[in-house]
Amino acid sequence: MDDAELAARFATGDPDTIRVLYQTHGRLVFTIAYKVLSDAGLAEEATQQTFIKAWRAAASYDPKRSLVAWLTTIARNAALDIYRRERRQRSHANIDSPELELATLPPSIDQLNDVLAVQNALADLPDSDRELIRLQHYDELTHSEIAEHLSIPIGTVKSRTFRAHRRLAEMLGHLRIDEALEVSTGEC
Repeated sequence: MDDAELAARFATGDPDTIRVLYQTHGRLVFTIAYKVLSDAGLAEEATQQTFIKAWRAAASYDPKRSLVAWLTTIARNAALDIYRRERRQRSHANIDSPELELATLPPSIDQLNDVLAVQNALADLPDSDRELIRLQHYDELTHSEIAEHLSIPIGTVKSRTFRAHRRLAEMLGHLRIDEALEVSTGEC
């Protein structure tokens, strides 16, 4: 089966094509994942996720496009998602580590006021905007992970997060003005 025939059959949802696709391009997908992750176990996980995601998205695949390019894009994104997940887990593990002892100064009044201003601004945002900000910044989800979590298209996630950040920036604009005044008057 040549690539064009494989692509056409894959797009129709032919279940035999995923096996052929794996046999034909599994090593390439693994190599891409390994280059991103530098870990064979994680690269195997990314390879598996790539073919699962490809199979689930088979109906949206356009057989006029290169199947290999489409598959390698999915592989790269799957590997990056795993990389981010692992990075988050490592950073949380480091925070909980008993060896980690940080000496920090208590926050200043200005810092506390800034935190309060951000909390108030977040509370004043519509619920949907606040949820997007939370998912992106506190849960550290990517746009694609947010789209999957909320069951909405990724384009919708991108436009809504842009608008939510713009609203938040407008609500917190006074903090930048206060900071600029401090710098210009030498009150830093």
